Amino acid sequence: MAAPLVCTRFSDNYELKEELGKGAFSVVRKCIQKHTGLEFAAKIINTKKLSARDFQKLEREARICRKLQHPNIVRLHDSIQEELFHYLVFDLVTGGELFEDIVAREFYSEADASHCIQQILESVNHCHTNGVVHRDLKPENLLLASKVKGAAVKLADFGLAIEVQGEQQAWFGFAGTPGYLSPEVLKKEPYGKPVDIWACGVILYILLVGYPPFWDEDQHRLYAQIKAGAYDYPSPEWDTVTPDAKNLINQMLTVNPAKRVTASDALKHPWICYREKVASAVHRQETVDCLKKFNARRKLKGAILTTMLATRNFSSKYDVHGRSIVTNKKGDGSQVKESTESNTTLEDDDVREDKKGTVDRSSTVIAKDAEGNISTPPPSPALSSSSVGSVLGCFKSSSSTSFGSKTNNKLSIIVTGNPQNVLAQARKQEIVKITEQLIESINNADFEGYTKICDPHMTAFEPEALGNLLEGMEFHKFYFDHVLGKNRGINTTVLNPTVHLLGDDAACIAYIILVQYINKQGVPRSHQYEETRVWHRRDNKWQNVHSHRSASVASTSSAFSPSAISK
Repeated sequence: MAAPLVCTRFSDNYELKEELGKGAFSVVRKCIQKHTGLEFAAKIINTKKLSARDFQKLEREARICRKLQHPNIVRLHDSIQEELFHYLVFDLVTGGELFEDIVAREFYSEADASHCIQQILESVNHCHTNGVVHRDLKPENLLLASKVKGAAVKLADFGLAIEVQGEQQAWFGFAGTPGYLSPEVLKKEPYGKPVDIWACGVILYILLVGYPPFWDEDQHRLYAQIKAGAYDYPSPEWDTVTPDAKNLINQMLTVNPAKRVTASDALKHPWICYREKVASAVHRQETVDCLKKFNARRKLKGAILTTMLATRNFSSKYDVHGRSIVTNKKGDGSQVKESTESNTTLEDDDVREDKKGTVDRSSTVIAKDAEGNISTPPPSPALSSSSVGSVLGCFKSSSSTSFGSKTNNKLSIIVTGNPQNVLAQARKQEIVKITEQLIESINNADFEGYTKICDPHMTAFEPEALGNLLEGMEFHKFYFDHVLGKNRGINTTVLNPTVHLLGDDAACIAYIILVQYINKQGVPRSHQYEETRVWHRRDNKWQNVHSHRSASVASTSSAFSPSAISK
């Protein structure tokens, strides 16, 4: 009797379905196992773009995932290598991010936070028992198995995970996400399993109050806080948190890794194993409100930083093949300032690779030169740290709009990607065009046209909102009803539009708005401000999902308010 044939091709066992996500060198698609009918998620990696070191990382990730089988970890079911693609077949998790689910709940208490961190610690303990250190614990990697109430929390993305022997401590390289990095990693000291516990402490702190223990727009100050373990429990939000919860955080955020609690011991803490008696069951609405803002900020900053950093291979520091041409010199001052809100992952060993590409982990890897300086192109002025910190909204009342820099009556934009990529150029022009349409709808006080271009649940930061994150269209409608249409004779010029593509279905455009008008005294006036807009394509239609506008530069009044125009 002949031996059964061994399936060596992905298509022999699986049928591909719709796309779930996309990165620079990989795509995630739903797939169905033919002989069982079960659904999975297939991460399809284009191996043609990978270097030899990238293959080593890919093999390491697959090897680690194969030996981790736990209900709180996204499980790898299959790994198939073909000539041009590598397929990793994972659990299909459909519940989205844990942090996004929390803000959608009707009730959330300290006891719920205890249950969340227990599941996270269970996954970490399983990793550590099997000699694995995750190194990138953060909200983006904490998913829910399904949308069913009480679905299990699952730890995902082992792209930075390493294997260690016992309680081995060594220097494995600078890797992780800024706000979740441990003191020993920042000090470049030997490290091991305790780095994951530190990150759990940061996550638990956020779960209880909705904001992180360490935060600063300047990366150096942020790292100084972490290395010193400088955090506190400010009133009034921490007054309602039980002492046992704070005690567990203190044990996790212990600067000395040798004295930091282990995952197994943390699971024995009374606040976790006796939560029904110890943890408060009172609804924490303030935490939910803060967590909503935290989620929105990290999503926006992550998107903008990702687009900025993704273009680094085509900056002046890289040749046409994407190889680094940075010499051993000190940084040129173009480093990106990051905060704990950034979801950007750092790893320093990529600088030793052939820059043909990197394994996509749904998070950007920041390459560093030999002295540790982040090698990125200078950010666009409209994507500066200050402009990311305030936000868009293009509600200028005007009778005409023009984009600066025109050639043969066609808009020309700043090219931040590979100039040979014609499709990318076409998509960028498409983003410029739809942005023009949005601004024209504002100029013409056309609220109906405006709502067709904007997502009904769009978010926005604007000076008039006094630092609050706005959601929905009501705030916008007020200005259409009471300001726009009443002010004419205003000219709006859009300068230096810069488009960053986020895959095929998302993009970010940043630009400067210059407004000219005549005040009531007949005196010509002008002022400018920065805007950034995030676009998402659904059903082949672009919609504005977030806007961010800075305060007016040359006017003491807000450019959007009637008083700014009537002076």
